[in-house]
This record gives sequence, C-alpha cells and structure tokens, in this order.
Amino acid sequence: MLSAKLIRLIETHEEKIGACILREIRRDPSLSHLARLPEAELRERCREILQNLDEWLLGHEEKIQHQYENIGKSRYRNSVPLHESIQGLCLIKYAMIDFIHEHEIDPDFLELYAEEELESRVQKFFDLLVVHLARGYEREWRSTFIAAA
Repeated sequence: MLSAKLIRLIETHEEKIGACILREIRRDPSLSHLARLPEAELRERCREILQNLDEWLLGHEEKIQHQYENIGKSRYRNSVPLHESIQGLCLIKYAMIDFIHEHEIDPDFLELYAEEELESRVQKFFDLLVVHLARGYEREWRSTFIAAA
C-alpha cells in the first residue's frame, strides 16, 4: 500500500496534530459545548484515531460501530449538540489531511498517488465514524425521550 509511509507520518506526529485540533476546538465559538468537555477526553479521542490510523483503516467495522455509537451516546448525555460532535470529527480529518499536505516528502507521481489514496481512505473512514456517532446519539435521544414520556 503506497500510503503506508504517510500513515506512519501521521501516527508518529499525533501529539502535534492533536494539539492543533484542541486549539481549534477551544478557539471556535461554534464548538462551545464540545470545548467544555475535559481536555483529557478530547485529547484521547484525537490520540486514539491518529495513533491507530493504520489499524482503523484496515476495517474493524464492528469495533468502530460499537465504539462510536457509545461516543454518540456519551455526547448526547453530555449535552453536546450532534452538529458539534460531527464538526469535531471533521476537525480531526482536516488536520490530518493538512498535515499530509504540509509534509509532502517527495512530490513525485507515486507520492501524489499515495496522498490521494490515503485521502480517499480517510474520507470513507470518517464517514463511517459520523454515521455511527449519529446513530448512537439518536438511540440515546430516543431512549431518553421514551423514558420521559
């Protein structure tokens, strides 16, 4: 797989990328609820994705489904609006892609192809995260709504 070198680059720089993501969350007024979550939790979400990117991109859909549905439920319980939860995932995705663009190693044909390959895989992976996060969020909302009725 051509993108392996880029994945390793992201995984080895997860702290730097994660710090940028946290700064962005704290600065963005449209993420006020997400920004109130404990820094350790936000840092862990970033670390988990960035440091294990290779593993995540290989599939493990059942693990992803379970984990991100639970995160969606947690976000609902913590009163983080769904759009902020999704925007937080988008920030991680954008930070990864920006990092790859900033650290292009050899701008030859194969390297450009590897970059495109990785971006495509990352897009699909984050789409999957969003779907499962939203599903967990909605399930928790429904169960709370039914319990209140």
